[in-house]
Amino acid sequence: MQSLLPANRVLRIGMSVGLLLVLVVGGWGATEETASKSASPAKSKSAAKDALVPFQDLVGGWIGTGQPKRNSTSGAWREKAEWRWKFAGEQVALEYAVEEGKLLKSAILSFDPKSKSFRLKTVELSAGKDQTVEREYVGEPAGNKLVFDTPAKEGAEGRRITITRLNEKRTLVLFEQKGAGQNFFNRVAEVGYTREGTRLAESDQTGPECVVTGGAGTIKVSHKGETYWVCCTGCRDAFNDDPEGVLADYRKKLEERKAGKK
Repeated sequence: MQSLLPANRVLRIGMSVGLLLVLVVGGWGATEETASKSASPAKSKSAAKDALVPFQDLVGGWIGTGQPKRNSTSGAWREKAEWRWKFAGEQVALEYAVEEGKLLKSAILSFDPKSKSFRLKTVELSAGKDQTVEREYVGEPAGNKLVFDTPAKEGAEGRRITITRLNEKRTLVLFEQKGAGQNFFNRVAEVGYTREGTRLAESDQTGPECVVTGGAGTIKVSHKGETYWVCCTGCRDAFNDDPEGVLADYRKKLEERKAGKK
């Protein structure tokens, strides 16, 4: 049976259909790729938060005593520190701020989902506290410790910071360094922290829970007439930015927790 359309018109129709298929398929692929890219930062943020949650007990205020020599008051000093969560865009981290310290001014503890490693970016005091220097460390957990080292460079000195969580009321931060070519670290000083406002003999008490991280709730927030708790100002800011999202995640975790007990 002969075609009722001219050959050139049939060719044009075939080309149009082919082009339409290319656009539809191409558009679908682009949509999937866009969705995948948009989901990736959210997954990375969630993974980073999950990796940092075990260190939730660092959050809060601390009173510290620094000692260059173990069990000696020679050159010792007192300082204050505070840990808090930081939610900024796609970044999730724990901020560590120090007042009246001699070695450290501030630090940011984060987790890199790609390399599956912890990172510590510091602002350290130098030249009698008149100057500061920024350093970046890479570390990994070892029991109740987080051990961070500066990247190894041939002919360069190395530095190490070890954070030891003894319990929810006691934390140690050890600073060490080694000269170029050395194989061992030497102690610079160690700061022993006691949680602000607590006594070591006090027994643990259960209380309200932070709806952002699951830590101990210390600050009240509200949404639609209901009161909730968060553990620090960083979590308070995260809650105020997206209360519906935070509460949805928290309710999901509560349901998973109940299901796990059954």
